[in-house]
Amino acid sequence: MGKVLTLSAFLLSLVLQGYGQLTNQNDRAQQVQLNTITTAVPFLMIAPDSRSGAIGDAGVALSPDASSIHWNSAKMAFSDKEFEVALSYSPWLRALVDDMNLAYLSGYRKLNKNQAVGGAIRFFSLGNITFTDENGTEIRDFRPAEFSLDAAFSQKLSDRFSGGIAARFINSNLTGSTNIQGADSRPGRSVAVDVGVFYSNDDIELGDKDAILNWGMNISNIGAKMSYTETAQQDFIPANLRLGAALTTLLDDYNALTVTLDANKLLVPTPPVYDQEDGSQIVSGLNPDVGVATAIVQSFYDAPGSVLFGENGDVIVEDGSRLREELREINLGGGIEYWYDQQFAFRAGYFYEHFTKGNRQFLTLGAGLKYTVFAIDLSYLIATTQQNPLANTLRFSLRLEFNNLDNAGRSEG
Repeated sequence: MGKVLTLSAFLLSLVLQGYGQLTNQNDRAQQVQLNTITTAVPFLMIAPDSRSGAIGDAGVALSPDASSIHWNSAKMAFSDKEFEVALSYSPWLRALVDDMNLAYLSGYRKLNKNQAVGGAIRFFSLGNITFTDENGTEIRDFRPAEFSLDAAFSQKLSDRFSGGIAARFINSNLTGSTNIQGADSRPGRSVAVDVGVFYSNDDIELGDKDAILNWGMNISNIGAKMSYTETAQQDFIPANLRLGAALTTLLDDYNALTVTLDANKLLVPTPPVYDQEDGSQIVSGLNPDVGVATAIVQSFYDAPGSVLFGENGDVIVEDGSRLREELREINLGGGIEYWYDQQFAFRAGYFYEHFTKGNRQFLTLGAGLKYTVFAIDLSYLIATTQQNPLANTLRFSLRLEFNNLDNAGRSEG
């Protein structure tokens, strides 16, 4: 067991060391052009549950649970539970405001040993906002809110491979139909789908220890653009590619340790660089005013790179900077999960985003406690950058899981 613990700690230290080397680039921030990618309804990308929230926002390849729809719906078919439901809650951005929060209700039901269905409701409240006109005169108070409704299906395609699909309705009411600059606003609405695959091999050995290797991929939020007025330009919703792997080592009959790592990339256009005269001509990068399918494809090669403007109007793009910027758009998150007797869990992780793409960098910690069919999880976020609005974020999750609904019903009666 000592060798396995040492190996797991070594692998995790390598990951964190790599993160540390990347964060040392902060002192060069002024030498690199900031080019953050923005989308509508970014609340869809928030990790909603405490389990993954404690492991560096990683979850595409973790073992199935009630929050699988968010991370990878294909996992549901591999669950050994008949039914599971979870309610998660998180006060959000409390370093800035005191009335924003995210709630997430999700669950799944196994139809048979090869199929499962699931559903989820996500509600994001932005607190109370006072609208004013251009003269500062108060118009009204309003509580903006966004929500999504999900339905998912998962099918085993073999003993070790499964696929999943989820459909999503999205509603974003940020203005309460308030008139904005002469135009009537409206809630933004869209529909989207997720497509995922999952691989699980429980016939792995590490030395004299049994192990389980999982691998997952999920493309989420493939859907129509969104607008809040008739005249406003439509914005992309956050289509995202997530890849990850998880290795669980069964140390003995009571102890298990999982090491996991996820990589994410938004599949939406990167803002190009425009000329300095009137800002109408793109000098590096690609036109972001494209359709959803085109945007997904070109998101892998549309970064403008580091652009310099000469005194005579010449445009110089630094060699290799386009590829470097594309790589900077990949966010990494991962960590460890330790279980004792499937009753107590300890979790820790790290999330890294390049400082030119948003600079979200933080440590995560968490714990879980399970008793019969009930389980409670919590996580805590520790910012590693100054003035991080995510600092001290807490997440709470309550789960109910049943191995056999018929037996559960008889025992309750």
